[in-house]
Amino acid sequence: MSIAERLHDLDRFQQRGRGLGFVAAVIKKFGDDQAGQLAALISYYAFVSIFPLLLVMVTVLGFVLQGNPGEQQRILNGTLGQFPILSDQLKLHSLKGSTFALVIGIVGSLLAGLGVTNATQNAFNRIWDVPFKHRPNFLFARLRGLGMLAILGTLSILSTVAAGFVGTASHGATAVVVGVLVAFVLNLAVFMTAFKLLTAADVDWRELLPGVVVAAVSWQLLQHLGGYYLDHELKRTGPLYGVFAFVLGLLAWLYLGAQLTIFAVEINVVKARRLWPRSFFSDPLLDADRRALTSSAEVEERVEQEDVDVNFDGP
Repeated sequence: MSIAERLHDLDRFQQRGRGLGFVAAVIKKFGDDQAGQLAALISYYAFVSIFPLLLVMVTVLGFVLQGNPGEQQRILNGTLGQFPILSDQLKLHSLKGSTFALVIGIVGSLLAGLGVTNATQNAFNRIWDVPFKHRPNFLFARLRGLGMLAILGTLSILSTVAAGFVGTASHGATAVVVGVLVAFVLNLAVFMTAFKLLTAADVDWRELLPGVVVAAVSWQLLQHLGGYYLDHELKRTGPLYGVFAFVLGLLAWLYLGAQLTIFAVEINVVKARRLWPRSFFSDPLLDADRRALTSSAEVEERVEQEDVDVNFDGP
């Protein structure tokens, strides 16, 4: 083997080592931030928000389809008919609209949706190590969450519809490709907007791109997986077990999606602040460990007069 070939192999080995070191640093920070618990809180509020949304959907369908059994049967045979709660109502009796139920559903959806955006803001600020004293106050955080709820909710619905168009029915190759591309572009828009506006950290748009791509790809795969599960697995279950399969599958789907989203944000933070390589077991402490731990401690600064100073013992 020539000297040039040996140098090439050594460079390739070092590049591979740096790549593994980066992934290890992301995993390390994911654990330091207790990101699993942050994702659980986000998925909890997202799960709760589904049922007021279903109430709104059923009520609106009741107004639209009242006295139209043909349209009800068409929906029962379509994708919406695979939802156990909705399909049972369509099979047992005709849907009827209720103004009171519509109001309750809208209010419940807004409250649960604000819970999602507020939990996401808290998670993103924690991951970016934004001190409490620099975070938005109670009122501004909820106003921002309300605005983001409208934007992200609309984009997410459009993305889910596009992904569901691909995953739940038979279409031509051109339609499938177009549906995948549309869903992917919408997912990019969703995560770029969320990653930029749901954190108080001053982050450049370009620094968000790696995590946005990872989150968009991961979320689109989850959307297609959810569409497949809904169209091929859920409809085979009985009425009783269908409810359990729907609820448990939805909860697992939301939690996995929240985990992947948090992991994508961690990628951006580690890359933007060069928080690698890390000592996986914190012994010995490396420079990236010290900077990460210092920023994590400074998060607890809650008033302008408070300044946290971090010192490390030993070499």
